[in-house]
Amino acid sequence: MRVTVIGATGHIGTYLVPRLVEAGHDVVAVSRGERDPYQDDGAWTAVESVEIDREAAEERGDFGDAILDTDPDAVVDLICFEPESAKRLVEALRGEVQHLLHCGTVWVHGPSDVVPTTEDEPRTRRPLGEYGRKKAEIEASLLDEARRNGFPATVLHPGHIVGPGWEPLNPAGNFDPDVFSRLAQGGEVALPNFGLETVHHVHADDVAQAFQRAIEHWSAAVGESFHTVSPRALTLRGYAEAVAGWFGEEADLTYLPFDEWAERPEYDEDAVEATEEHISYSPNASIQKARDLLGYEPRYTSLEATREAVDALVEEGTVEPGE
Repeated sequence: MRVTVIGATGHIGTYLVPRLVEAGHDVVAVSRGERDPYQDDGAWTAVESVEIDREAAEERGDFGDAILDTDPDAVVDLICFEPESAKRLVEALRGEVQHLLHCGTVWVHGPSDVVPTTEDEPRTRRPLGEYGRKKAEIEASLLDEARRNGFPATVLHPGHIVGPGWEPLNPAGNFDPDVFSRLAQGGEVALPNFGLETVHHVHADDVAQAFQRAIEHWSAAVGESFHTVSPRALTLRGYAEAVAGWFGEEADLTYLPFDEWAERPEYDEDAVEATEEHISYSPNASIQKARDLLGYEPRYTSLEATREAVDALVEEGTVEPGE
C-alpha cells in the first residue's frame, strides 16, 4: 500500500515509518519542516518526504487536498487534536482512500470506574481536560462515520508514550527528570497520597506496531478503536521502587496528602499540574481487544520502556546517578 503518515518525524512516526518501509509499503512522510526523527534508520532513504504546515494549510482550507495530492491508499494521522480538523480531513478523503487511522489517547475515558478499562466501557465519566474531551469527540465522530457511512476509519489510543530522545512521565506523575536523579542517588522522593495511583506507559515502537497491524488487518480494524499500551499499568510507588533498583538503590519515599505534596519546594507549578492530571485519571487500560483482533503484542513492559528512555537521559547527562 501507499501510506501517508502525517506527523511522520515525531515520537510514533520515528518508529512507524521504518516499520512500514520494511514491510514493503510505499511511504510518504508528511512533516511541518526539516526535522530529523528521534532514531536513525536506513529505511528513511526510501521514503518520500513532503513538507506541509498543517496549521497554515487548514487556515487556507486546503490541508485535506494537500494530503490527497500524496496519492495515498491509507493515511495515518498522528497529530490531529481538533474535532473540526478531523471532520475536514474525512470530507477530503471520503471515497478516495482505503483507510484513515487516527491517533487518540486513553484519556478519552476519563477516570476509570472498573480496571483494566476496555474500549467499550460505558463512558460514565467525561475526560477531565480539554485534550481528552476533544479526542473523545474526534473518536466518536470517526467511528460514527465508519458505522453510518462506511468511511474506513480506525482509532488507536496510546497511553504515556516513552522512548529514547524525550523525557518520560516519572514516578511522581510529572515530567521533571530530577525525580529520576534523586531516585538514582538514593535521595528522598515525595509521592502524593499513598503512591497507589497508576500510570500506563507504552514504548513508541509498540504504538507503531499497533498502527502497522491495524493497516494490515483492515477488515478487523475499520470502525473500531483500540488501546495501545504496555501489558500492565504501574503504581507510582512500584515505579519509583523499580527506578531506584536500576541504580542499586532502595527508594526513599515519602507519602503526603496531595495538597501537602503540592507545596513541596522541589515541584514547580507545571509539575504539580501534570501530577494532578495524571493521578486524577490513573489510567489502567486493557489491550485484549487489540491482541485478539490485530495480533498486537507489545515488545516492552512499562518498566522496560521507561528504563530505555531513562538510560538515554543518563547517557546525555540529564539524569545523574550517584557516585
